[in-house]
Amino acid sequence: MCRPILFLLLCVTLQGSCGRRVENDLDRVRSVKVVTARDVGYVDRDFAGMSTADDATMLAFKLSGQVASVDVGKGDFVRRGELLAQLDPRDVELQVASDRSQFERATSQYERMRRLLERNAVSQQDVEAAEAAYVQARSKYENSRDLLAQTKLRAPFDGVIERTYVDAYQRVESGQTILRLVNPISTTVEFTMSEKSMSVLADSSSRYFVRFDNYPDLLFSARLDSYAKTASDASGFPVSLKLNKAELQGVSISPGMTCQVMIRTADNLAGEVEVPLTAIYAPAQGGTYVWVVDKESRVELRKVVLGELLGRDMVSIRQGLNSGDEVVTAGVYRLREGEQVKILNP
Repeated sequence: MCRPILFLLLCVTLQGSCGRRVENDLDRVRSVKVVTARDVGYVDRDFAGMSTADDATMLAFKLSGQVASVDVGKGDFVRRGELLAQLDPRDVELQVASDRSQFERATSQYERMRRLLERNAVSQQDVEAAEAAYVQARSKYENSRDLLAQTKLRAPFDGVIERTYVDAYQRVESGQTILRLVNPISTTVEFTMSEKSMSVLADSSSRYFVRFDNYPDLLFSARLDSYAKTASDASGFPVSLKLNKAELQGVSISPGMTCQVMIRTADNLAGEVEVPLTAIYAPAQGGTYVWVVDKESRVELRKVVLGELLGRDMVSIRQGLNSGDEVVTAGVYRLREGEQVKILNP
């Protein structure tokens, strides 16, 4: 008889203690951080990008020949007009000498014919023939002199040698790449975007910002430079931005630096509000909710319908939340319905 009575007493005691524990949990004040839900005024879209060279070119000789020397190496900084490489000029020099000799003879013959014409010793037709020979010889001589200049490859702008493709004494063909020259200072950023996002490029309200991994605390403004309306593969549509040069004082942006591109558009999502992603409560049993703090500083679980992602850390709410509601943004999985809270960031 004693055992059943003791069992009943134990059950009553446990039930009383459990009830008090639940009551104590609800009465306990938990500290939370909140954010005020606000209407969606703009949308941020993020893309991974990379800085590219403003000026870059593959340099080559305009004529065939044997490379006499490559006067620069990978990574060298060169000034505009500086000698980069040269061909063996001996064959071209012989051609220049021959063409100069012919040009001098044609010049002498033309001048002689003009003097004879003044004395009526030759016909006008003879003078015109001498003039044609003179013009032809001059053109050939000037062309060969230009070819001699082309045996020396010079830098078209200040830059860095990114790569060399040939060595000294190697024979090359006309147009064969000798080296690649790039401008080490970049104000261009390129990235790709999907077809469904291309409409923002035509929106005059769109604003462009760039944050480089090397300068995480700096946000640079940019302008749309160009974009392709067709994609050559499934990777997306290439887009190019130009950074604001005035904001680049004191920083060094070089080609190949990775960055984050943010496009901000003024989207009027009627009736939708935005909250941080950390405010979303998604229990294992399903559904999406947020914890709303009421006027008595108690939390209320509110079911919501999610919209689209806004930037990297915000999301729009289509239903279930109103502008001005205070929403818990941290520790959402530790709260309970009706629990008293203390707002850390009033």
